[in-house]
Amino acid sequence: MANTNFIANSRASKEAGRLANLLKNLNLNALILGEKGVGKITLALNIIDANIVDGSDLNALLNAISSNSTLIIRNFHKISNYIILKEALSKTPVRIIATASKKIDENIADTFFGLKISIPPLSERPEDVQALATKFLQEAKGLFLDNGTVDVDLKNISFNLTQNAYSLRRSVYIAFITAQFSEEDIMGIMEQFLTSRLGSGDDYRKLLYLFDVPMLRAGEEKFRSQLAISKSFGLNRNTLRKKILELRKYLKNQWR
Repeated sequence: MANTNFIANSRASKEAGRLANLLKNLNLNALILGEKGVGKITLALNIIDANIVDGSDLNALLNAISSNSTLIIRNFHKISNYIILKEALSKTPVRIIATASKKIDENIADTFFGLKISIPPLSERPEDVQALATKFLQEAKGLFLDNGTVDVDLKNISFNLTQNAYSLRRSVYIAFITAQFSEEDIMGIMEQFLTSRLGSGDDYRKLLYLFDVPMLRAGEEKFRSQLAISKSFGLNRNTLRKKILELRKYLKNQWR
C-alpha cells in the first residue's frame, strides 16, 4: 500500500482514521468531506491503494471506471453528470472512495456511498498541527539536503492555516529557509523586492512600512508590551503608539 501517513492526534482525525481502518476490510463505497488541504486524499489512500482520477474530467473518469476495480475520485462535487456516472457503475462495478471539498446533495451522496467521513479544518485540530509541521520540517530538510545544521523551533512559528496543510507546509518551508539567511541575504531579497516597486514618487515614505511592520511584529512577539518595546527600540511611547496606530491594519495581535 502507498505511504499514507495520515496524522491522527486530534479526536476528529482519530475518528476519521478509525472509520478508514474499518473500511479497509469492507467492500463499501465512501465519501470523504472536508476543506482543501485537510488530508482527504491521504485518508483515501489509507483505505485503498488505487488510482486517483479527478471528477472534473468526466471522460477520464468513465475511462478509469472501465479499467479499474477500485478507484479514488477526487473532487466528486465537480462531476458534471451523475446519471451517466451511475449508468457506468451499473455496467462495471467499481469500488469508489471519493473526496469532496464542497457539500454534496444528500440524495446524490446516498445513491453512491454507504458511508461519509468528515475531516474538520486544521484550525479545529490543533493537536494535528504540530505533528504535521514536524513532518513538513523533516520533508524540507530532506529536500534541501540539510545535515542538521539548521535549527528551527516550530513552537515559535505563527502557522498560516488558511489553506490547511498547504499553507502550513508553506509556513514551515519559509521558516526553514529563512533560518539559513544571513543579513546580506535578507538585504538582497529586499533589494529585489523594492526594485520592482520604485518609481512612483514619494517611494521612501510609501514603502517604509515594509521595514516598520516586521520590527513592530517582532517586538510585540518578544516583549509583549508597548513599554518594553519602547525601551528596546529607544522610542518615546507616544511616538511608538502613533506608529502602531498608523500601521494597525498590518499588525497581527492585540497590542497592550
